[in-house]
Amino acid sequence: MTNLEGSRVFGEKWKPLDLIDLNAYIGLLILAGVYRSKGEATASLWSTECGRPIFRSTMSQERFHIISRVIRFDDRETRPSRRERDKLVAIRDGWDKWGEILPRLYNPGPHITVDERLVPFRGRCPFRQYIPKMPARYGIKVWAACDSKSSYAWKMQIYTGKPSGGEPERNQGMRVVLQMSEGLQGHCITCDNFFTSYNFGVELLKRKLTLIGTVKKKKPELPREILNMEGRNVHSLKFALSENATYNAQRCITECKRGPEARNDTEL
Repeated sequence: MTNLEGSRVFGEKWKPLDLIDLNAYIGLLILAGVYRSKGEATASLWSTECGRPIFRSTMSQERFHIISRVIRFDDRETRPSRRERDKLVAIRDGWDKWGEILPRLYNPGPHITVDERLVPFRGRCPFRQYIPKMPARYGIKVWAACDSKSSYAWKMQIYTGKPSGGEPERNQGMRVVLQMSEGLQGHCITCDNFFTSYNFGVELLKRKLTLIGTVKKKKPELPREILNMEGRNVHSLKFALSENATYNAQRCITECKRGPEARNDTEL
């Protein structure tokens, strides 16, 4: 598809891209990440004075820019009709293959963290998100299940928003974690109060997984005894046990770490 786009844009001047060129291009992108070159100009990477020789020996800077200009992962002519069903259609095939490979390359430790990540982006995108609490505020939201020790992204999903004319998704947090934890057993899942609930914890136990995280104070399953802060000593803890769960009402320590918003949370 990159060759089709290259021929359309450059005509006879386009030099066809083969598998060696494509692997070299992707390799340079990965290598730029290894060198922590985020925000660094490509002219600097290819510079004879301060650049890295491997970039110049792999391909010219002009060739790199040309491939970046026309690289495509789907048929542009049929994209509009397919986009009605899938907003990620432009990279869907490549993204799904990447997602299949990630879990095969790494055996995660006993602790897995599931959360959202906002990849900064201000260009045109039908599912670009605005999240004021994030540093970048604008970008593409990605759900990620990561190994807590190494930060390896074991599974990822791109959030493309609700379907056109569709209803908002219910129990989205539970759905995300259940999908992201498929294939795991004996692990502990850590997530924030967007995902957690008592029923969700019970569902994870059926899959031989445990859950730790904060729960919104308004959740109906929380015992009244741990929600009542009247007469409590500073730094005090209170636990409530059930057959399948332990609730820990921890107030002062959490507030000191996270600020006033933590007053609406209880650990599960």
